Amino acid sequence: MKSKYALLLAAAGIAALIALPHFARPFYVSLMIPFFAYAIALLGFNLLFGYSGLLSFGHAMFIGVGAYGTAIVSGVLGIKSFEVALIAVIVGATLIAVPIGALCVRYTGIFFGMLTLAFGMLFHSFLFKFYYVTGGDSGMRVPRMDILGLEFAQYNKIGFLTGPFYYYCLVLMVIAGAVMWRIVHSPFGLHLKALRDNPRKAEYLGVRVWQFRLAAFVISAIFGAIGGAILGFRVGLADPELVYWTHSGQLVFMTVLGGFSNFFGPIIGALTYTLLQDQLQSLTQYWRFVLGAVLAIIVIGFPGGIAGAIEVLAARLRQRKTESATAVKKAVTP
Repeated sequence: MKSKYALLLAAAGIAALIALPHFARPFYVSLMIPFFAYAIALLGFNLLFGYSGLLSFGHAMFIGVGAYGTAIVSGVLGIKSFEVALIAVIVGATLIAVPIGALCVRYTGIFFGMLTLAFGMLFHSFLFKFYYVTGGDSGMRVPRMDILGLEFAQYNKIGFLTGPFYYYCLVLMVIAGAVMWRIVHSPFGLHLKALRDNPRKAEYLGVRVWQFRLAAFVISAIFGAIGGAILGFRVGLADPELVYWTHSGQLVFMTVLGGFSNFFGPIIGALTYTLLQDQLQSLTQYWRFVLGAVLAIIVIGFPGGIAGAIEVLAARLRQRKTESATAVKKAVTP
């Protein structure tokens, strides 16, 4: 029943996003593009964190893979198809994630987190130091690309981002959400939950711990790379700061803010963070301090995040409704 209500709310949210460009200003419409990117990336991140119990502190590395992969495909190779860039970054993320994941998933807890952080910072150093390959601190330019084989030359950059590319990213997010929903509700997803809750017992029952965790790591990397490709395309630049450890911390922040125990929690966290950051940056230079205070309040007062708080509120409302119905029934019963 809860899943039914969640899907209905998701459908309502999608309908609102479809209608958004028709009544919102272009700035706020373009602001939704990084939300789509982070929502896709966080769906993958939460497969590791929420469902597998593995907290990565270097996951921004795969966002960098997506952004730089898109820059290489479009800027260096001259291929102007965004679909080709997506395929390239998926392949690239897989090739990078397999050897890194094969080592990292042998560990859990803080050891897994520190290993992923180390690999993330190594990747950042590579991007920063190999100037003639990656552009160093200047990054790599991501030229405008075609989507679905169409150039949309009649649109300027803002019109393209708030029109065709907006709906393109919305469809990508919906597809990514549907795929991840199927993954976490499949036997594979149940195996990951078993490994999270009791790895020793799961291994005793025949679950292949290392293989399942590696598969989750690779899937998570692919989702991160797709999100990175969207971010790079929107800004027009692949920058080393996308890979820096603070960006990985930002991913953790959004996931905890929305609620990692709920499937839609990371998506809610991405939307809340995107809107909150934009508003706070326009109000104060100390916006990071305010975001930190918000996270502290969420962790202390609502450990399940925003989604968890909504679930608790809905449960209390249902309980009160049930109690009221019972009281009325007793009152009218002779």
